[in-house]
Amino acid sequence: MTTTAPRAEIFDRLTALGEPTRTRVLLLLEGRELTVSELCAVLQAPQSTVSRHLKALADAGWIGSRPEGTSRFYGMDRESLTDSMRRLWLAVREELIASPGAEQDRARLAPVLAQRRSRSEEFFRSEAGQWDRTRDELFGHGFYLLGLPGLLDPSWVVGDLGCGTGHVTESLAPFVSRVLAVDGSEAMLAEARRCLAGSDNVELRHGELEALPIDDAALDAAVLALVLHHVPDPGRVLREAARAVRPGGRILVVDMLPHDRADLAATMGHVWLGFSEEAIDRQLGESGFESVRFARLPVDPAARGPALFAAAAVRAGARPNDAESDTMKRSETRQRREV
Repeated sequence: MTTTAPRAEIFDRLTALGEPTRTRVLLLLEGRELTVSELCAVLQAPQSTVSRHLKALADAGWIGSRPEGTSRFYGMDRESLTDSMRRLWLAVREELIASPGAEQDRARLAPVLAQRRSRSEEFFRSEAGQWDRTRDELFGHGFYLLGLPGLLDPSWVVGDLGCGTGHVTESLAPFVSRVLAVDGSEAMLAEARRCLAGSDNVELRHGELEALPIDDAALDAAVLALVLHHVPDPGRVLREAARAVRPGGRILVVDMLPHDRADLAATMGHVWLGFSEEAIDRQLGESGFESVRFARLPVDPAARGPALFAAAAVRAGARPNDAESDTMKRSETRQRREV
């Protein structure tokens, strides 16, 4: 009597990759998360078709998904794949990446991601004048002070990335050598100029967080205070911050813990409903930071917004003599001030 051998998992994985649209879906989900509706817009395919392909890829272990408010995001984490799956995907990807279909998908992806940003931009255009009051009602006055003391070195150049109306910059400026404050909203920067009129060591710069107007390794530290939940691609922003921070420098992220306040996405342009410790640790690590420290911040009883966290990390790649260089730098700063 003959028996049928169990079907090898490799054939299921090959079958999942055997349909051209599914490989395009997988290429789009490599390194980013998209919703079904976003994939429909990029692929120009009906929801039923996209959902069917997503189920096939998920059943074969190629992608995962997670809920975010009323939406569900799908993505492929290449590091979570088995070695054989990674090798198989790299072979398929090499053939697919330069194809006309993939190029068209990349072209259509850009405006889809831009739509995520537009919700935040529209909110800031309308709210810049009263943003301070709105923010204090949600999170309490002075929330940022709880996460900053570890950054304050008098010789440092600090980047306030997504500076908004400038209150974090205002708190940092008296204690550091210089603050480079960057924001993509001209309305917010106009409010910041009024707030920081008396600070002579602050430079306000207009620019996107995904392409900072800051030279490589120009910062000793960077702060992102209530910024990441507004950006379409937090990982890209963190990678750009890593480029601007010197090896051995620091980053501080203050943002919301995971929550179910979907109304904030509708009324304030939030793209993400908070971040877990695991997500922040992973994204900082993938962006070039190490020694991540994560802390939940005390809740302000008067605040109406979600609870917050502070995550601090060190830019990887510090040389053995970096500590000695920092000591000399601080000594020189003290001598200049004494003179």
